[in-house]
Amino acid sequence: MLSAVLLIWGLSGLLEYAFSGVNLGLQNSNFPPGLQFIHFFAISLTGAIFVFGYLSRWPQTPYATMTMYAVLAALCFVETIDFQAFGGGAGGVAIMLLEFTLYIGLSVYLLRSTYIREHFRLALPRSDTQT
Repeated sequence: MLSAVLLIWGLSGLLEYAFSGVNLGLQNSNFPPGLQFIHFFAISLTGAIFVFGYLSRWPQTPYATMTMYAVLAALCFVETIDFQAFGGGAGGVAIMLLEFTLYIGLSVYLLRSTYIREHFRLALPRSDTQT
């Protein structure tokens, strides 16, 4: 569900970016145009990887999705620190840290969830401890 929302949000942002006549209110005037494009492209790609990976049961989906979470976290850092996303200051940093926490929680779920392992037919991690 979250990934489908990301895909729609990202594609909507790219549409608004590409066509100046479309005004959905998604663009951040503090961001330079290149960052604006990268922002919505990364969001779209994150959603697309999980949605299409999930539907096709691509076994690399959890790992590719976690890689994209790292990309989104890096973008969030730049946007918050350099371009005052979320209002900047301590409040902006707090929201950024909440976003990072979400990415970490989702990544743990992708790595440890029995449902995810079964859906993508992933092997359980091997235990290297000796008994």
